[in-house]
Amino acid sequence: MSEPVFDIALDVLTKKYAALKAEKLNLDLTRGKPSEVQLALSNPMLENKNVFALDGSDCRNYGHLEGLPEARKLFGEYLGVPTQNVFVLGNSSLAVMHDLVVQMLMRPVPGEVRRWDAYHNLRNQPVMLCPTPGYDRHHAICEHYGIRMLPVPMKDGALDIDLVESLVQTERNVFGIWCVPKYSNPTGITYSLEVCERLANMEAPPGFRIFWDNAYAVHDLTEQSDELPNLFELCCRAKGSGRQEHREKEDRLFVIGSTSKITFASAGLAMLAASERNLAWFRQSLSVQTIGHDKLNQLWHVAFLKDMAGIRAHMAKHRAILKPKFDRVDEVLKRELSEFNFVRWNRPKGGYFVNLFVPKGRAKRVVELAGLLGVKLTPAGAAFPYGKDPDDSHIRIAPTFPPLSEVQKAMEVVALCIIIATYE
Repeated sequence: MSEPVFDIALDVLTKKYAALKAEKLNLDLTRGKPSEVQLALSNPMLENKNVFALDGSDCRNYGHLEGLPEARKLFGEYLGVPTQNVFVLGNSSLAVMHDLVVQMLMRPVPGEVRRWDAYHNLRNQPVMLCPTPGYDRHHAICEHYGIRMLPVPMKDGALDIDLVESLVQTERNVFGIWCVPKYSNPTGITYSLEVCERLANMEAPPGFRIFWDNAYAVHDLTEQSDELPNLFELCCRAKGSGRQEHREKEDRLFVIGSTSKITFASAGLAMLAASERNLAWFRQSLSVQTIGHDKLNQLWHVAFLKDMAGIRAHMAKHRAILKPKFDRVDEVLKRELSEFNFVRWNRPKGGYFVNLFVPKGRAKRVVELAGLLGVKLTPAGAAFPYGKDPDDSHIRIAPTFPPLSEVQKAMEVVALCIIIATYE
């Protein structure tokens, strides 16, 4: 980013700031939550009174630990895997990822002969690769359980797969890698075929796992959806020097999805897709954790969404609500900052975030100034491991929850605070 260029007087900025402060704003752009209008799209699901699955089982009772057959079929199609390779679980994909990590710490995964215990021997502390900027809740899991995080900076708008391959080969105790592969949080990128093929085929320890958090699989902001290669199929087809190596590549993938931003954020469904060996391993812990998740919710989701065509039609309604908000973010930033040369942002084709970069060393100050005006932003650095952005330049903008008028006002505040923080 080149040196800042200013063509505005400081007293003008000060007056604008004082005027906004007098408005006593209370606006929140901190998290990527669906709005009330989006949630209302799924209200008809609540009207379903049926309690019997297609096989005649009573969904009010115990059973179907792996999920209802009809739910597994629908969400297998959603994730691009065979029905037998998907479990439909509770309401939170984050809980699924948390459980996977904890179980990997406590019990050897298929192909591994030891457990990843982060506590008893720091010399054997597991290492997780973290594409950055990335999802802060992924980082929180690692930090909570003592897993050392290694940032993998995005390179030319894509995952730096050269660095990933190098780190997997050279670092001790590589545990896995976090990936949000489509409309990534918060960068908005979608992984290319080359990146996916190299993830599937690269050499890695037997216990290495790719956490493929496909949170935004159908969350388009344009009519033309990005095409994400099917990593499950690529891993199944990956060649090895022998049967054991092929099995290791097939086993290296956990695909995680949910309906949290499709239906109800607090009452959606989570799903896990993996090889048969991985699912058998996961089932061992699942069977002592629960007798079964909420099958009524699974039943009602299937009745409401029906099939992939129904999911896409439903998400088109979401897009109609969300696109104007993302357009407004871009419009305000262009209007307020186009004459300056010290800020850049993306215009995502999907997902829930805008990736904003300000001059180095100024992001925390921008967030602070905005907060003093009543506009809450995600803490600067939140998208980096340990909350530490080495450049202090990144801010994640989440425009999905507030109404359009509040998005505009909030972005006008953000733009002014960027100018003032840079001027300082």
